[in-house]
Amino acid sequence: MNARVLLDTDIVIDYLRSRAPAIAFVRGLSVRPAVSVITIAELYSGVREGAERKSLDAISIAFRVIPLSRDIAVRGGIHRRQFRASHGVQLSDALIAATAESIDAQLFTFNTKHYPMLANVTAPYSKA
Repeated sequence: MNARVLLDTDIVIDYLRSRAPAIAFVRGLSVRPAVSVITIAELYSGVREGAERKSLDAISIAFRVIPLSRDIAVRGGIHRRQFRASHGVQLSDALIAATAESIDAQLFTFNTKHYPMLANVTAPYSKA
């Protein structure tokens, strides 16, 4: 495994919902996981106020949040242009992919088909 780990939104959602495989996976990492600032925006767009919001606030502090930069924006835009027609890649996923590349991280997600531009993308545990 790479020294750096980037978690996609779906993994963080499982973690926030206290799903045992997600908890075990994140706690078993030997490095502090990172998330894209795009993931933070996606999570806050669906969070309910109250306990769920407090949990998300804590997670958004515990994980390393990678901000967008000009280089990430350029690379993400190019990824979207290259893979939108053939794979339906959305801008948010293209930016998350570019974020993973910018920090040389392995991306963990269950939406592996959203990231055809990455060689280092893995589903971290069984969803069964």
